[in-house]
Amino acid sequence: MAVKVDTDTCIGCGACVATCPVQALSMEGDKAKVDAELCVDCGACIGVCPVNALSL
Repeated sequence: MAVKVDTDTCIGCGACVATCPVQALSMEGDKAKVDAELCVDCGACIGVCPVNALSL
């Protein structure tokens, strides 16, 4: 399982990318993208998203 990004809600601020301890998140255009193979489901990114676009 990996964190999911609601691309309709994501505003592309990059806070989640900066917070991810395993670099599983990146920006694809103006939206966050999760590399499911790298994601360890720690949830660090979820807490920093200002628009709640991330979930487990």
